[in-house]
Amino acid sequence: MASAASDEIVLIVDGSNRPVGAARRHRMRAENLPHRATYIFVLDGEERILVQRRTDTKDLFPGYHDLAAGGVVAAGESYEECALREAEEELGIRDTPLTPRFDFHYADDSTRCFGRVFVCRHEGPFVLQEEEVAAVAFHSPDEIARGKLAPVTPDSMVAFRRLF
Repeated sequence: MASAASDEIVLIVDGSNRPVGAARRHRMRAENLPHRATYIFVLDGEERILVQRRTDTKDLFPGYHDLAAGGVVAAGESYEECALREAEEELGIRDTPLTPRFDFHYADDSTRCFGRVFVCRHEGPFVLQEEEVAAVAFHSPDEIARGKLAPVTPDSMVAFRRLF
């Protein structure tokens, strides 16, 4: 039986990030269709990054450390709307400005996406989405760059390297 997340209708784009349609999330994953995603780096007052450990039931990179909150852009949704929704759903962050920083492309054998990176400042408390986020902890960019955390979602590592 498909999960509610796998039935979400997501925006599908072409190789130039132009919208070309929509599909259920499970089809996007199964066929590795190009899509849009958001990456929200949450920083505290010491410039540490809030790192999530993904649940073991996630459809992509289960159990990995994720350096950014965020997710797949739904059909009819903008990057900004998705980022606000995901920050609240995953971490309980609301009424906090999200600053867009840059767009990037990521592709591997499992996923192809056009990402938009956002940054916000928030020190908690956090309300974790239990279906997606197993735990969170702040880590310095230096700890992350030195490989203290493993495994890390490769797309968030690409965004991290560009941001820092």
